[in-house]
Amino acid sequence: MAKTNPGQFVRQVRQEVAKVTWPTRKEATISTIMVFVMVVVAALFFLLVDQILASGVKLVFGLGS
Repeated sequence: MAKTNPGQFVRQVRQEVAKVTWPTRKEATISTIMVFVMVVVAALFFLLVDQILASGVKLVFGLGS
């Protein structure tokens, strides 16, 4: 692999960055909101599963209060 000098490297990086399709503000906002919604859904799911498993352990072993 041939080594490139720093100037050529910067030019290549700028060319590649120019090819990127950046999201619009609306797309970024919607994506961010969807991430927060999915985090809340996942947290509630794991809370429910944890409570069910904890109840099962208490029932089987008689542990906890």
